[in-house]
Amino acid sequence: MLKPNKLAKNNFLSSLDLSPDEVLHILELASNFKNKKLNIDLNNKVLGLIFDKSSTRTRVSFQVAMSRLGGTTIDLNPTTSQIGRGEPIKDTARVLSRYCDVIAIRTFDHLDLEEYAKWSTKPVINALTDLEHPCQALADYLTIHEEFFDFKDVVLTFIGDGNNVAHSLILCGALLGIEVRIACPKGYEPNPFVIKKAREIYNNDNLLKISNDPYTAAKGSNVLYTDVWSSMGEENQKEKKDTDFNGFTINSDLVTNADKDAIILHCLPAYRNKEITDAVMESENSRIFQQAENRLHAQQGLLACLLS
Repeated sequence: MLKPNKLAKNNFLSSLDLSPDEVLHILELASNFKNKKLNIDLNNKVLGLIFDKSSTRTRVSFQVAMSRLGGTTIDLNPTTSQIGRGEPIKDTARVLSRYCDVIAIRTFDHLDLEEYAKWSTKPVINALTDLEHPCQALADYLTIHEEFFDFKDVVLTFIGDGNNVAHSLILCGALLGIEVRIACPKGYEPNPFVIKKAREIYNNDNLLKISNDPYTAAKGSNVLYTDVWSSMGEENQKEKKDTDFNGFTINSDLVTNADKDAIILHCLPAYRNKEITDAVMESENSRIFQQAENRLHAQQGLLACLLS
């Protein structure tokens, strides 16, 4: 039976915290958990959740994942704890390290996550920051692997804002050697640091393409992926973004430009008929809800490795 291997790095703050072999190992564990070929008891270990941003899938999937592993979860809501009253991160992190075995943090500034990790003596997981969403990428690539059985010759095209989801898709895709294309309006390209790090990992510069033309980017793709145009905290930019992203909707016309067996992904929540049409979301090409389920299994694999 496959056993979880301890990760070389104690934390999971970024897709860059994993090696290619570690990504594949977590995905294999996740698949075994999903297919009920693996059962691990973490002996009542405790996961602390610190969520400065609202959440449905991330919160529930982590809670269920920990429960299935024989552990428990504590929801440390900032509005009902001292975290929301300005207690320094270094104090909170050192205290929680004495209560919890692992901490998942969903916040805005990536530097705050790194500050938690600096002071915590227990593993810290990035459950989303404005820079990255690495847990989402694990579920995404698990979904892609289920569809195509390996990553050879797979082309993933992300259409939308070069945001945290795009960043983790790029970095994890580089680790797996997958061609990743990003199509976004001018001015919404991914973070240059993320592009630089990905190009350092890729052996082939042609495997990462950034463009402003969704139809060119989608041509021949195996996976079409999108996300909301305005992320949490960007509500004041909504009207401008709706205008700027006109023409970047995944619709039936765009899908016909991709490979005939292409699948559709969206990390949810979705604003139907904005970044993706209702027809495409409900089409036979859609794997969106399978993708959402895979958050649970990927996080089981991750937690098993961090707590083994």
